[in-house]
Amino acid sequence: MDRRQQAHPHHAYLFANQRANRMKVLVHDGVGVWLAARRLNTGKFVWGDARLSPRLPMNAAQLNALALGLPWQRMGDAGVITVL
Repeated sequence: MDRRQQAHPHHAYLFANQRANRMKVLVHDGVGVWLAARRLNTGKFVWGDARLSPRLPMNAAQLNALALGLPWQRMGDAGVITVL
């Protein structure tokens, strides 16, 4: 197996369905892999364009905001959403 195809410790891998109302997160904690799932009853998860960049680096505050359905792209270091 190529090293690029292996899960890296302390990384999260996020996947969404086409309607963007369901998300699955795979987290490698250094020992094993955890799976978490989230479904929104209303609204959608906001993703970047995977065709432009399949890898989107994000910090812990941004990941938490994405999981809650908040505008994670505008999340600052202190966990505050910046107003545009």
